[in-house]
Amino acid sequence: MGDTFSRGASKELLLELVDGSAQPADILLPRTLMSCPVPIIAAMAGHAIGGGFALGLAADIVMMARESRYGFTFMQMGFTPGMGTTALCQHVLSPAQSHELLFTGELRRGRDFAGSGINHILPKADIAAKADDLAAAIATGQRPAIMALKRTLSLPRRRAFEESLTLETLMHEARFSQPNTRQAIEREYVE
Repeated sequence: MGDTFSRGASKELLLELVDGSAQPADILLPRTLMSCPVPIIAAMAGHAIGGGFALGLAADIVMMARESRYGFTFMQMGFTPGMGTTALCQHVLSPAQSHELLFTGELRRGRDFAGSGINHILPKADIAAKADDLAAAIATGQRPAIMALKRTLSLPRRRAFEESLTLETLMHEARFSQPNTRQAIEREYVE
């Protein structure tokens, strides 16, 4: 596993959002994960930032590496969270922790999330084996039962996600239209 699980959107995509040639509502990878008929395991051994962290939090089982960094950098680039991040974050983490991470853009080590609702926080080297073990344990069940349980357990999260998309779209319309948003993305985006 590499050093990075996901950095979220590319700089090019963020600039397309600013220019209006792409729409925030078009970026719905978390919906795809939540709609998958079987459980998804996010084995985030590497760093997960911004939309990449939101994508990991959309999974049914979330794993982090103690030594990797996780957080949201939207505000540093001059725009508000998208992709249902405001709901996904609060589904796994406490509202207080979610708000702090979203407002500050702080990147925290996986070990700092102990007791937060993350399923497993392990050394980076142990993430893949644990994910494989969990997947094998889930796969021993009967698929129709697994699918019914996935649909039921994900319902509150899917509802909150859809509601947050509406509110996040309104925030994006206000922020992406500001000239200083492009400048902040150009200045703050880290390759």
